[in-house]
Amino acid sequence: MRKYCIFILPLMFITSGCGPGAVISAGSTVGVVAAQERTVGRAVDDLTIKTAIISRYAQKDVNDLLVNVDVELSEGRVLLTGDVNKQETAIEAVKLAWQVEGVKEVLNELKINDKGDWQKWVTDVWITQQVRARLLLEKNVRSINYTIETVHGTVYLMGIAQSQEEINKVTYIASTTRYVKEVVSHVRLKDDPRRDAVKGL
Repeated sequence: MRKYCIFILPLMFITSGCGPGAVISAGSTVGVVAAQERTVGRAVDDLTIKTAIISRYAQKDVNDLLVNVDVELSEGRVLLTGDVNKQETAIEAVKLAWQVEGVKEVLNELKINDKGDWQKWVTDVWITQQVRARLLLEKNVRSINYTIETVHGTVYLMGIAQSQEEINKVTYIASTTRYVKEVVSHVRLKDDPRRDAVKGL
C-alpha cells in the first residue's frame, strides 16, 4: 500500500515503515519474535536484510521506490507489495532486493498504476487492520507469525503456520473481511522442508 506515514490504529505490532527511519529496532524485534516460529537470529537477519533493501531504494533516483514499495521479510523471503507508477520501477525494486546478501526469494506482488488513489489507500489500511484484529481474536491462530499487506483490496499473507488447518482459517478470515477482493497466500507450514536451511539460525 502507499506510504503516507499515517498510522490509523495501534493494532499493528510492526509497521512497514516509510523509509529507513521507520524500521523497528533490533531490540524490539527480539521482544516481538519471542513467541514466533522464527528464531531470534533469523528475525534479526530479516531486519538487517529489510534495512539494506530500503537503504538501496533510498539511494536510487526513482523516488517511487522508497515511497510506494512495501518490504516485508520472513526467513530471507522478501515480499514486495505496493502501487508503483511504472513497470520499470517494479523491475528495479526486484533487482535491488536480489542484490542484498541473505535474500533467498523475492515475491513480486507490486501493482502498476498511473495515479495514486487516497480512498483506495485508506480502504486498504482499514482492511489490513480488520484482518489483523480478527486474527488476534481467533483461537488456535498464532497471529504474531503473520504479515498482512493489502493493495487495491487484495490481501497478501506471509508467515509461518502451525498446520494446514490454520492456513485455511487465516485465509478464510481474510477473504470474508469487508471490501476484500482476493487473498494471496505466501504462508509456509512450520515443518515445510524449505525452511530446513534456516531453522538453525
